[in-house]
Amino acid sequence: MFEQSFKNIDNVLRKDAGCGSELDYVEQTSWILFLKYLDDFEKDKITEAKLAGKKRDFIISPKYHWDAWAAPKNSEGKIDHNKALTGDDLVGFVNNELFPYLKKFKQEAATPDTIEYKIGEIFSELKNRIQSGYNLREILNIVDEMRFRTDSEKHELSHLYEAKIKNMGNAGRNGGEYYTPRPLIRTIVKVVAPKIGDKIYDGAAGSAGFLVEAFDYLKQNKKLSTKDHELLQKKTFYAKEKKSLAYIIGIMNMILHGIEAPNILHTNTLAENLADIQEKDRFDVILANPPFGGKERPEVQQNFPIKTSETAFLFLQHFIKMLKAGGKAGIVIKNTFLSNTDNASVSLRKLLLESCNLHTVLDLPGGTFTGAGVKTVILFFEKGVPTKNIWYYQLNLDRNLGKTNPLNEEDLADFVELQKIKGDSDNSWSIDVKDIDQNTFDLSVKNPNKGGEAVLREPKEILEKMSKLDNESKEIFEKIREVL
Repeated sequence: MFEQSFKNIDNVLRKDAGCGSELDYVEQTSWILFLKYLDDFEKDKITEAKLAGKKRDFIISPKYHWDAWAAPKNSEGKIDHNKALTGDDLVGFVNNELFPYLKKFKQEAATPDTIEYKIGEIFSELKNRIQSGYNLREILNIVDEMRFRTDSEKHELSHLYEAKIKNMGNAGRNGGEYYTPRPLIRTIVKVVAPKIGDKIYDGAAGSAGFLVEAFDYLKQNKKLSTKDHELLQKKTFYAKEKKSLAYIIGIMNMILHGIEAPNILHTNTLAENLADIQEKDRFDVILANPPFGGKERPEVQQNFPIKTSETAFLFLQHFIKMLKAGGKAGIVIKNTFLSNTDNASVSLRKLLLESCNLHTVLDLPGGTFTGAGVKTVILFFEKGVPTKNIWYYQLNLDRNLGKTNPLNEEDLADFVELQKIKGDSDNSWSIDVKDIDQNTFDLSVKNPNKGGEAVLREPKEILEKMSKLDNESKEIFEKIREVL
């Protein structure tokens, strides 16, 4: 039922002049879904309070209740078309009254971890892009049919929402940065194996895929107490996200998965000075796929002891600093990090090996990330003791990965089992850190069973080589002319 509803909403948005891509479809669907969820959430909480003999008021004023503006009902429980706004009246109300009202919640909320703050933050960061009030009315009517009351309803909606995020990741306009393949995330979570009571963090949250998968993993424990449930809701998952759209999608994704007031902050993680991080700020588990290939300004680089403009390398420094002693991490990073010869890369590898136990490196095949033309590795490490041995696993598949042939959990099953014992195979091996070059700390993936693997070079290195070859060719032609 919900799947057809999502398709119908997309079909309406395609007709609207204000929405031009899958990214717009997800964004606009998100704020409308959020308000419908909020209405159901409030009704459920008020019912619970009554049953417990307590009093609870609505967060939202009556004028802005879903049933007042989005879906006023007649005596038969159907939308009252005489009262339901549409056309220019509806767009005017949403843009000039509803959004400004909801935006104020950010200033009025007691703390950032409340649902009130999330309401204000979301509506401070986006705007209604649906230009036709008739299209918006059609979408509101569709969403009104959706229910967020039962676990099964939320479960179905969460899966459909994930599918929309995945489509957005394939849609271009940097959509891929919001989506890490879920089979890969589930595998990383299994290997890191968080437990109830851990504080889990992602400083580059995107659509919050790592946090929702960790939440699902922890919920599998059938003996959860009331205290455990409260811990999972309020004191387990923490995140930061810089981009407005990703922030909104991340909040909506966590809500649909059952986390009522997600602890996601809308901020540039890298703007925080590492020197200011104290023990109380640290986490037990960090799971992340930080953006790579981006560049940060010099003033941001000043927050880090190892200066570099590469965002992924700054994030890695941040994550090492944010881990508690004994804390565990699973981080996605470009495979060239293992072999780059620039000072920042060498220094960062040295820092990682000396301050953490980098126990596992998973080498992924090209095409793992749809639309991203880079190869990646996963670094698994624990903070507090230096690295002595590193176990490598090279994922070699008998097919090429892509949109129609994505990575699945079965592809990673052998890795998960062998990782438990750090076993050797055709695709796995171990190295002693004493045997690596102590000047470059080169950690390249060189499978001894496959005769090694060519390391992808950085564009700068390729351009320098091309320039050198051009000069050599020029010299040869000049000699030929002299002879002739």
